[in-house]
Amino acid sequence: MMNMTARFSPLDRSALLADLRSQVAGLEHAGSRPGREDAVPLCPSLDQALPAGGLARAALHEVLAVGELGGPALGFIALALARSGGTVLWIAPEPEAWPPGLLRFGLGPERLLLVRATRQADALWAMEEALRCRAISAALLFSPGINLTAGRRLMLAAEAGGALGILLRTDSAAPGPAVALTRWRIAPLPALEPDRPRWQVELLRSRGGAGGQWSLCWREDDGALEDEALAPAPSRRSRVG
Repeated sequence: MMNMTARFSPLDRSALLADLRSQVAGLEHAGSRPGREDAVPLCPSLDQALPAGGLARAALHEVLAVGELGGPALGFIALALARSGGTVLWIAPEPEAWPPGLLRFGLGPERLLLVRATRQADALWAMEEALRCRAISAALLFSPGINLTAGRRLMLAAEAGGALGILLRTDSAAPGPAVALTRWRIAPLPALEPDRPRWQVELLRSRGGAGGQWSLCWREDDGALEDEALAPAPSRRSRVG
């Protein structure tokens, strides 16, 4: 069961903020707030392409999902959220987070706070409050797109609070302003084994860095994200039968 689901539409902001503070205070009291590095590690190939040596904290990142928002791209995002190391806020019109699926990627329900925000204004407010909170390690916002002003507010909030912020939208949505530190496109690849999901990950934009493209495989047995271009040949070969 998830730690909290706020169901106010439109959001009762005072009630939600009080609830969030109560939930986060409980997590902090339990010692769940970890020490933080400057970046969240993904895999060596991606980390080397990023100026921070991983997905930078205190920053906003944009992810374009090829296909449905709740599709395979969420697995990759769950990995990044899990590796942030602390409490994660998940903001969506219908936050249908499936606990067993997220736990598979290392994101346990005890670390997850869900906020249902059907109005864009409420979703942006919740995201900004989360990013400013130093007890939140990461926040995810499902959004069709944001304007320049909203993007700058979120970026400033992330810089103030130190959290990892991720904006998720579909690849088919109209391009938004380039306010995020990085922009990614994530598409699913056919799985060669049931416990090894695969993604095509493209870094479209990186402030201060270069782009790139990788075919990645996640190994459930040891939790490692593997660049298939560097993997031993047997792990890349299709299995028959």
